[in-house]
Parts: sequence; structure tokens; C-alpha cells
Amino acid sequence: MIVILLVLLATAAPAVRAQAPSPTQRPAPQATYNGRAREVHVRPPRLDDAGVVVDGRLDEPQWAQAALLTGFSQFSPNDGGPADDSTEVLVWYSATAIHFGIRAFERHGRPTATLADRDKIASDDNVQILLGTFHDGRQATVFAVNPFGVQADGTIVESNQSRSSGFAGLTLARDPTDLSTDYVFQSKGMLSPNGYVVEVRVPFKSLKYQSADVQTWDLNVVRVVQHSGREDSWTPALRAGLSFLAQSGTLEGLTALQRGLVVDVNPEITQRTVGLGPSTGVAGSWRYDAGRPEVGGNARWGVTNNITLNGTVNPDFSQIESDAGQFSFDPRQALFFAEKRPFFLEGTEQFATPHSLIYTRRIVKPVGAVKLSGKVSGTNIAFLSAVDDATASLSGKDHPVVNLLRVQGDVGASSKLGVAYTDRVDGGNYNRVADIDGSYLFGGSYSFKGQYAQSVTRQGTMRLSAPLWAAAINRNGKHVAFTYALEGVHEDFITQSGYINRPGVVNAALDQRYTAFGEPGALFEAVTFNPAYLATWRYQSFVHQDDAIEKKLHFNLNATMRGGWNAGIGYFVESFGFDPGLYANYRVLGATGDTLPFPGTARIPNSEAYLSAGTPPGARVAATAFYLWGRDENFYEWASSNIIIASYGLTVRPTDKLRMNATYNLQSYNRRSDGSIVANNRIPRMKLEYQLARPVFVRLVGEYDSFHRDALRDEGRTGLPLLVNGRLAARSTFTAFRGDFLFSYQPDPGTVVFLGYGAGYADTRLAAQPFEFPSSFRFNGYKRTDDAFFVKASYLLRL
Repeated sequence: MIVILLVLLATAAPAVRAQAPSPTQRPAPQATYNGRAREVHVRPPRLDDAGVVVDGRLDEPQWAQAALLTGFSQFSPNDGGPADDSTEVLVWYSATAIHFGIRAFERHGRPTATLADRDKIASDDNVQILLGTFHDGRQATVFAVNPFGVQADGTIVESNQSRSSGFAGLTLARDPTDLSTDYVFQSKGMLSPNGYVVEVRVPFKSLKYQSADVQTWDLNVVRVVQHSGREDSWTPALRAGLSFLAQSGTLEGLTALQRGLVVDVNPEITQRTVGLGPSTGVAGSWRYDAGRPEVGGNARWGVTNNITLNGTVNPDFSQIESDAGQFSFDPRQALFFAEKRPFFLEGTEQFATPHSLIYTRRIVKPVGAVKLSGKVSGTNIAFLSAVDDATASLSGKDHPVVNLLRVQGDVGASSKLGVAYTDRVDGGNYNRVADIDGSYLFGGSYSFKGQYAQSVTRQGTMRLSAPLWAAAINRNGKHVAFTYALEGVHEDFITQSGYINRPGVVNAALDQRYTAFGEPGALFEAVTFNPAYLATWRYQSFVHQDDAIEKKLHFNLNATMRGGWNAGIGYFVESFGFDPGLYANYRVLGATGDTLPFPGTARIPNSEAYLSAGTPPGARVAATAFYLWGRDENFYEWASSNIIIASYGLTVRPTDKLRMNATYNLQSYNRRSDGSIVANNRIPRMKLEYQLARPVFVRLVGEYDSFHRDALRDEGRTGLPLLVNGRLAARSTFTAFRGDFLFSYQPDPGTVVFLGYGAGYADTRLAAQPFEFPSSFRFNGYKRTDDAFFVKASYLLRL
């Protein structure tokens, strides 16, 4: 019923490597728009597209009449100056599509380009077309291409706050593109004697836009140059602003746009054959159970130009690549895994809320779902309803019903006001969350953001109701930026449709960033100093004005250097207080066999330092490194320990088709009293991809996950053994290996053929050994624990 009402509301609203022609052979276009001269209001011609073939040559007569965009400016790492290399963008439109022709001149050598997989062109030279089809300066659809025309696409919905890159503290220039959604568009590119040329055609069927007869769209074009590490913008955008999109130019006078009937039908079939070990099969054997093929499908209907209705029945949500292993730095914090399932990814930006109150991975295995999204009269509307599988219910018999609603309206030039409602009903149990949030921009560089949410939960005889709240003020200046924030989550606040990193706490942040920019050609192009003070209270301690349980003073210094190199250094001073709730199940085993209360240490002081570095990402061989060491809390025994956290990455691209990526992550705790190991976790991962053709690749992934923990003791106090949940916390080691193979054919979003195999192995010896290089690669003592073959095929039919 809600879907029907929203549809009625919407409808009632006003309605490979060939040589390209040299860029110097271009005929004179109809009109030229120089971005540096602030000629950013473009009137592209409407032309007949008969005879136009997307081949990257730009030799049809329509291109001679297209509007020409020139005069790009530098934007990152510093803004204001003219771009080092010229970029020309031609634009015109027909009744059914908008066309772009890109000529990127490069005088420094061969452009950085590979035959990459879709959405994997961030390390290549690329050009990004940002279309704001609702002309609101708040959101844009992004169509990006590398020199061969390989595509990346997604959305930008600005958060209206200062942006920082975390540990390193470098102030980022703009909100990144969310690459979750895939759009159907055509592109073809090739290298030229002077750079590269790319042709792009975006069908209106793939876009949502206004219902007006004559339209104005926001437009900007961004060029990323890997050899210099720079980013150029057609409009002369400045870093000293909260909104990059609000500094876009415009496409004006767009008229008689014809989407036609927008109905996509996407049937799919999957089959999975699972291996069964000796415990479930015949003793000593390994056999396979071929499951029945599963048939499902998705459908998409463009109700109006600005509203889309999606539905799915018995969808296949199997992942073609397992989630990479993650470390848990604090057992009180939940790990986050990004959504990867296609049905939920489309339009995901319209469900975004502060504090991730809508997190669709909570919907485990839906039987069916329907989704409505779009923008009506300046208001974004997104609604999703799903019926989950009985295995996701508490009883194992009921089918949980999940409803998610997000409405967000434009206020003034750049501010927003939104509400959200989530509802999960599981038999007689339910969880409901209502939210109101907003952002107010003022002074050009400042914003205020606020949020209040209330949850109501019933489970059996238990009924809980509790709040979540947050407030923050931000400044996003070019040289000076800050975030001052205070947010709280009551210990009884529960969201079964969202993601809360750590409930029951109040967090405060005073985060300052100071950035200095070098002269053109200087070794250091940008240097950011980022001091931050962070404090955390238990929720009730904050209410009663007690001391914070955690206090952190962080100093970060990050530099971006000529050619795309970067480096960082930091020092942390912290103090962590004892959390009795975390150790409620801990006891000390006395010398006489009796158990004693776990005393804990009232407060543990920490001091840590780190170094980080990265090479230019577009190089044939690129590397990253992060290394942190010092004194930190050991949560296993609640004692001070020597800590090492390291992360290394290596990417090798020996040819345009072959990609190798290796990562190694380490987390290690050693006792300060005698240097013995408390625990360490090592996760080496290797991914090898070969792109047979633009729509076809094969991939191999291998990952070790090795965890070793010593027998726990009351470290720093009595030294006696510890009991956890009534059992002696003895020495334990877990070492496993996972391998995955995938063949992928994906000519367009929605049309795919996947053939895959995955297998897991574990060291099953009584004295299992942690990962060690190179001995672990002999797989001594490893046994197969699981494996499976899978096949998936789907076809996108556009009616």
C-alpha cells in the first residue's frame, strides 16, 4: 500500500589500441566554453544521431556542431592554476541520449591506461563526467572512462562536512564517488599521437531527471592525471568550500528528451554444488551435493522521469568474491562489511543516513523485495520492503518483514532536512527506529549537522526504547578545517535494520586540520597537520557527568609530494579506562584452585607512533605501507602491551591486461613484563586478474587467516591464569587458507555469466602452527574443510 501511494504521489507530480585521429584534425565546433574564463553555462545543440557510431573517432558531422568545453583548472592537490595539459570535451544531445567526446592531450609521454575491469580504473588516467540531472548542486551521477573507454560509474551525494583521510589526516578535496551502482552507457577510447580520445553516449533511459519540458542540468568534468598525481576541473572549483558540486557549470536549454518506455527485465539462474566432508558423507570420503538450479529475477520500471520502481523475486545474492579478512582492534566495536548485492546497490545513495541507520546487509536472504526511489519537487524519496527467509528469524519459522523509508528534502541553496523510518517485524517481535536529521550550510565554508533517532524494540516480554543523537559543526577551508562533534548512543538503542559501530557510549571530537601548499614544481605540494582530541564516555557516565573512559590526543602529519607520492607520520597519547562489562565473564584461577574476581587495572596509558608511505598509484609497480608501534592496551588480559600494527600493499601491472595485488596485514601484542606473545593475527592476501577482453576476465584469490593467542593470565597484577566463561583460557591457534577462482563475462550491467570455484583449508593438527613465510605455503597438516562450484547467468532485457 505504501508503494502504491508513493507511486501515485510521483505520477501526480509535474510532470585495442588503434590509432585515433589526431586531436589537431578537429573541425571548428559551434561554440566554445572556457572554464577558466567562467564560461560555464553551456547550451549544447540538439542533433539527429542518425549514423553516429560510438567508436572513439569523433569523425561524424555531429561532432563539428557540438559545444566545446576548454580551459581546465587544477583542483588537487592545489587549486587555482591552469591545468598542465589541455583537455577538450565536446557535448551534444539527441532525442534519446547525451553524447560526449573527450580529447585529452598528454605531452609527458604515454597515458597511464590498462584494459581494466569495470569500476577498477582509479589507478589509470581517467575523465569523469558529473551530471546533476536535478540541478540541485547536491548530487550527481558520475560516468568515468579511462583512455581505452573502460567504464566506472556511480553517484556523489555530498555530506556537507570537512573531509579527512583518517590516520594520515590529509584534508581531501571532495567527496569520493560511490561506485556501487552500475549504469548502462556506451564508451570507446583509444590512444592518439597527442594523448587519448574517448567517445561516450549516455542514454536517457539510464538516468532519472526532472519532469520539466525545458531543463537545466549541472555539469562538471574532472580529469585525473596519474603521472603527476593531479586532478583538473573544467569549472574553476575551489577547495575552500563545503560543496564541490555546487561549483559546477550547467547544461541549459535541454528540451524534448525522450526516455521512452523504461522497463528492464533481468531474469537469472544460479546453481551451486557444495562439497561435503567425511563428517557428513561416507567415512573417509569427499562427495558433492548438486543443488537444484535457482531461478529468480529483477525488474525495473521507470514510473516517471524521476521515479523508479524495482522489484526482485528469489534473487541470487551470492558473492562472487569473499570479503577480505579484517582485524578487530576493539572487541566492543562491530566490523563493517560493505553491501555488494546488485538489487540493494541501485539507488543506495538515497537510503544514506547519518550513523548508517539503514544497512541492507541486515536483510539476510530475501524471498522477495520491492523498492521505490526518486526525487519529487525537491524531495528525495526512497522506500524498500523485503520479506526475509525464515532462517533469519528468531523462531526459524517466521519470515521477517523489513520496511525502510528515507525522505530528504532540499532546504535553501544547499541545506537539507531528512527523516527515516525502519521497521523489522519477526513474528510477535519487532524493532522500529524513527529518525530526523539535517544539515545547514552557512558562511560558505561552515556547516552544522544534527540528528535525533528513537528506537523501540520488543522481543518476547522485553520492551526497550532509547535514543541516539548527534551534533557537529564543520569548517572546510582550504588552509584551515575542523570538525567539532558530539554524539551519543544509549545502551538500549537497538537497530536491527542498521549498523551501529559501538552502542552505549558518547563520543566527542575536536579535530583540527591545517594545510600548507607548495609552489608549482615544489617537492612538497601539500602538507597537512592534524591534531585531534577524542573522548569516549559510557552513556550513563556522561549523563551523570563522570570521567571519560577513553581519552585520546592524536597528532598526524601528512604530505602529498610531486608526482603522486605521499607520506605520513603520527604520534598518539591515549588513556583507556577499565570497562567492567567487557570482563564480566572473567575470573582469576587462584593457586589453590579457587576462583577470584578479575580486578582489572583502573586505567592504562598508551603511547604510539606510526609511519605511512605510498608510491604513485598509476605506476606499473605501486606500493603502500603503514607501520604503527608503541604501548597499547591488551584487551585479552586488560594490561599494557607492546603493539605492532602493519599493513603493506603491492600492485604490479606488467601488461595492460594483467594485474597482481598483494596485501599483508599484521596485528601483534607482546607482554611488557617478559616480551612474550599475547596474540597475533596475520592476513596475507593475493589477487591475480587477467583481462582477456574488455567484458571478460579470470581471477584467482588466495588468503591466509592466521590467529594465535597464548594462554591468558592476570598480566601486570597476580600473574595467575584466567578463566573466561568458566573455562581456562588456554593457548589456541587457528590457521586457515581460502582460495577462489572466477571466470566473469559481463558485457553490460545485468548481463553476466559467472563460473566459479572456492575452497577452504585449515591446519587441523593438534599443535596447529601460525602463519610463517615460506613454510606455510607447503600446507603441511592442512585439510580441506569446504568447497563449492557455482554458475550464474543473467540477461538484461530493455523493453
